[in-house]
Amino acid sequence: MIDATGLYDEPLNIEPAVVFEGVSVTLGGVSILDRVTASVPRGGCTSIVGPNGAGKTTLLLALLGEVPYRGGIHFSSKINRNVRVGYVPQRLAFDRGIPLTVAEFMNLGFQDKPLWFGLSGDLKKKTRKQLAMVKSDHLENRRLGALSGGELQRVLLALALAQEPDLLVLDEPAAGVDIHGEHVFCELLDNLRAKLGFTQLMVSHDLATVTHHATHVICLNHRVAAEGPPCQALTDETLTAIFGMHMGLVDSRSMPFGKSVCTAACCKGGRLA
Repeated sequence: MIDATGLYDEPLNIEPAVVFEGVSVTLGGVSILDRVTASVPRGGCTSIVGPNGAGKTTLLLALLGEVPYRGGIHFSSKINRNVRVGYVPQRLAFDRGIPLTVAEFMNLGFQDKPLWFGLSGDLKKKTRKQLAMVKSDHLENRRLGALSGGELQRVLLALALAQEPDLLVLDEPAAGVDIHGEHVFCELLDNLRAKLGFTQLMVSHDLATVTHHATHVICLNHRVAAEGPPCQALTDETLTAIFGMHMGLVDSRSMPFGKSVCTAACCKGGRLA
């Protein structure tokens, strides 16, 4: 809906997929998150933005149960039972010399016999389909250590989507992504979210991506400075407060009203292809 200021406002009847309620995290005696209260609207794309060291990744790790926290993290009643979460990390640390193909990596733990006996026909077909979803089926037999940063991110995305997630969590998905990867994340995530109905929660430093793709933004610097639709949350005042004077540069007139719209080369005429 459009509010009295002419800016897009989120419908009030959208049930949150996730609610952070007074979440605090202290690690090694250092306070990382301080009473963070925010919501992630169901079915949308929520971006967490903030400077380095603001606690963005820590908030995701708290959600995933990887770090201890105080406060509450609650899932929607509609996905609370056996909630499926897909996770795309910012980076994957592994020995790049390991003789493992992409297909073998994606099926670790899914095949009883040793991988050197080869994958079953069913697993090969399933893997090819998963990679095709992210336009990466040509990587099936590529050695994992030979992948570029963007190619590896697409493989990790394929793995996350294979879980048929209710909630897809991404930590800096654009980090190390090449041009084709930008196309994948621009077109694939928006289209699949609309088609499959999962909720997307991501950390991003790229304000251009956030303004054109996010439907909800959480501005974080140890605590929440603002949240809401991009055109309301990403104000000069908020950006200056969390990033400093040099970051108050987002023009709200360039932001979409009512839905995310991409102006990147991978989209035609400002709309998804």
